Amino acid sequence: MAIRGRWKPLVYTVVLSGVVLGGVLVYGRFGVQRSGGNPMNESRFMVDHVRLETNKPFEEVAKALERQLGTFDPDVRKAAAESGDTEAAKARIEAMAGPSGLMLFGTQDHGALLRLAGQQRKAIQYVVGNPLVALQMTQHDIRAGLYAPLRVLLYEDERGRTCLEYDKPSSLFGQFQNERISPTAAMLDKKLEDLVTTAIR
Repeated sequence: MAIRGRWKPLVYTVVLSGVVLGGVLVYGRFGVQRSGGNPMNESRFMVDHVRLETNKPFEEVAKALERQLGTFDPDVRKAAAESGDTEAAKARIEAMAGPSGLMLFGTQDHGALLRLAGQQRKAIQYVVGNPLVALQMTQHDIRAGLYAPLRVLLYEDERGRTCLEYDKPSSLFGQFQNERISPTAAMLDKKLEDLVTTAIR
């Protein structure tokens, strides 16, 4: 299928700042003694960030993105988890996924919020994922739950071009340095790439 409009995938690395976002050294950690005697460990890691641009209208990209996502229903997950039948529970949860294998957990309309600051912008954050995929990681390291589900930002820039941005899961989950998590994180890289590139076609 031909890609409508010219788009540019840009991947770059950002360092999460220790002061602003809680980082310290690449995969390094040190303890900070706080009042009360409880240490606080801080670390810094590298994140691979992806940005795509297209001439396709914002609304069309939003619809194309959402068509690929199922809708997460917490009541379905709760009922499935309480059923006592593990395989049936997994099947009910998996049935919520869309064609991308992912589901939509929620959105945040940042464009609407910006109107409170007198700005006219189009911007929506999508919270996407799959509980069963998350389980493949959290069963090995519960800290993976910090980034599951994932986030994708769709917005219109100052030039009127539609943009999609996200952090690559493999770099987010890579900070935990767990080889049992890495294959699933790499799979999520591919799922997000397919999700956004399909949306801008």
